[in-house]
Amino acid sequence: MANIGYNKDLFILPFDHRGSFQEKLFGIKGRQPTAEETREIASYKGVIYEGYKKALKMGIPVEVSGILVDEQFGEEIILDAKKNGYNVSIPAEKSGQDEFDFEYGANFDKHIEKFNPTFIKVLVRYNTEGDATGNRRQAERLKKLADFAHATNRKFMFELLVPATAEQLKQCGGSSATFDTTMRPKLMVKAMEELVRSGVEADVWKLEGIETADDSRRVAECARSGGRKDVGVIVLGRGENAEKVRLWLSVAAHTPGLIGFAVGRTVFWDSLKSLKEGKITRDQASSQIADNYAGFCKQWMDAQKKH
Repeated sequence: MANIGYNKDLFILPFDHRGSFQEKLFGIKGRQPTAEETREIASYKGVIYEGYKKALKMGIPVEVSGILVDEQFGEEIILDAKKNGYNVSIPAEKSGQDEFDFEYGANFDKHIEKFNPTFIKVLVRYNTEGDATGNRRQAERLKKLADFAHATNRKFMFELLVPATAEQLKQCGGSSATFDTTMRPKLMVKAMEELVRSGVEADVWKLEGIETADDSRRVAECARSGGRKDVGVIVLGRGENAEKVRLWLSVAAHTPGLIGFAVGRTVFWDSLKSLKEGKITRDQASSQIADNYAGFCKQWMDAQKKH
């Protein structure tokens, strides 16, 4: 357990979106993008990266910041970021699937070694009251990935999503918002406990936002239970509006064990959409992204000073 964990501040700008990026921004559905479309998508991801670098020039400390980007559309970005000494995370999961599987199958390790990222990140949908057989399959694959990360001295970032089952949603009167506040925090803890029992050791848990201090504390305590005193938790943005994300961060920043955030679409989506529609220039888009990302970083750092 000595080498498990990451407990420094961590402010990630994630833009490893693939399927959703293709479909919702470029209208590419049910097929792989052409070479020209791939270049265009990569160019738009470059706008986000330009925004990240502008935020660093605005004073966001490089040692606590970082990017999360995919190989498919972000290879040049990854290589540039590594050259500049930035914290780089890359995803290992196949995009847009309900059940986790490796993006590059049995060759997942070669793709990770090619870039040597700070973090290997995985996104997983896991509800302990959902498909038990599917959960077992996922846990087996995830243990393999976590073990590889730690055997090669890399950190493992686990993005846990807990989608409501039909029965759970029914208990909440069909309201996703009610599920989020009344059921999801407990289910997150149960999922984390079950995954750890399966041998899946995360260095950082990337979790959906929590609105109460008590629930936030319980999640952090779960992450650090069993001698995992250095394991950290970061809050993901889930594409929510800025006001909702600020609420989540205000709770998280005052919870021991919560070390930062990974907020993506809330930071860059509207700017990229405006750029694509010709309403703003590339420079304006990257500047907006820089302001949005830096704003969340400063909110966290200011809250830490007051705490």
